Amino acid sequence: MAHKVLVIGGGFAGLSAVQALESSDAEITLLDRRNFHLFQPLLYQVATGSLSPSEISSPLRSIFSKQQHVRVLLGEAEHIDATARVVTLVDGARLQYDTLIIAAGSTTTYFGHDEWRPYAQCLKSLEDATEMRGRIFKAFEHAELEGSQANSPWLTFVIVGGGATGVELAGALSEIAHKTLKEDFRSIRPEMAQLIIVDQAPRLLPAFSEHLAMKAEQALVRLGVQCRYGLRVTCIDADGVKLQRPDGSHLEIPSKTVLWAGGVAVPEIVKELHRATDAPTDNRGRIKVLPDLSVPAHPEIFVVGDIAALDNLPGVAQVAMQQGRYAGKVIARRLRKQDPPAPFHYANRGDMAVIGRASAVANIFGFEVSGFPAWFVWAFIHILNLIEFQNRIIVIVRWAFQYLTFSRGARLITGTEQDKN
Repeated sequence: MAHKVLVIGGGFAGLSAVQALESSDAEITLLDRRNFHLFQPLLYQVATGSLSPSEISSPLRSIFSKQQHVRVLLGEAEHIDATARVVTLVDGARLQYDTLIIAAGSTTTYFGHDEWRPYAQCLKSLEDATEMRGRIFKAFEHAELEGSQANSPWLTFVIVGGGATGVELAGALSEIAHKTLKEDFRSIRPEMAQLIIVDQAPRLLPAFSEHLAMKAEQALVRLGVQCRYGLRVTCIDADGVKLQRPDGSHLEIPSKTVLWAGGVAVPEIVKELHRATDAPTDNRGRIKVLPDLSVPAHPEIFVVGDIAALDNLPGVAQVAMQQGRYAGKVIARRLRKQDPPAPFHYANRGDMAVIGRASAVANIFGFEVSGFPAWFVWAFIHILNLIEFQNRIIVIVRWAFQYLTFSRGARLITGTEQDKN
């Protein structure tokens, strides 16, 4: 009987694990709550109208249509029986495994303040992106309807979080306000919009060097973005954001559009794994894995990607892909009765964040670059990593047209944000 490998999660880590097992004789099942792989690094471009959802997504069945030993299932894991090696889904279905790879990714956290969620739109899924897109462009529509002036809550956009996502959103919003919508309205001037990044950290991009963070801030300031640091969010509601300064004083920013680019948390299946195996976790709830990415006392269970705690690695796509490939390699060598590979070692190829038109910061193999060269490398790498060839061509054409015209063809107001009005 074929060895059964169950992979939970069709993100970067899950896909990489399945692809690493391609030449093995294992019977592989890939389980995901969605029927598509999402290229999350470009999710903000859906949220700001540059790309459509289908251009950064690929159907999982299409990706593995030619791999007969790979089965794709749509469902959500709810319970793990580590003794019987069975995963039970929300609908009651049971999946047997010999080896389990959990690559479930992460979820958004509001740090214990879920009451902020309705007023501060996060960016973790396609639904989040289309909702955020609706809120952004609806804000300009409300401002036009009311004839809003500068400093209007409808023309004040607050981004909570100064990491890469916050920086990318701020740069895209500036281009929308100053270029894309400049000639579209009659009662308002979109370029008068206030764009504000707030963060409790002392500077932008804490994962980057101070030099690159300063370059990023200078680029944002040129784009009209206000960067405010050392501010702790105390309340987000329909009227805006309330903040506390280090000295204890308070600040309020009236805003109808708050965008959340804050922290992430582990999904419920990781908490279930902890319960089922008594696996140790770090202070963020991630599973502390062994050097081969397996769970202590359970060599048949691997945890990879955002939910694995090992060497304090960041939750980025390249970590997830490398860990997924490594886990697949370990399993393949086991099945062939070969010696295990050396412990997992992360090869950091660099970090990058795009700021706007021909502007980015990047650390590539230890070399720090900014401006157009960093933007070009960013664009090349992101296009190269898109799963389907047709999406690469479409995105290239979209970006080329946008670069020349500043037009954003996907700025539709759809979904629940439209239904509310």
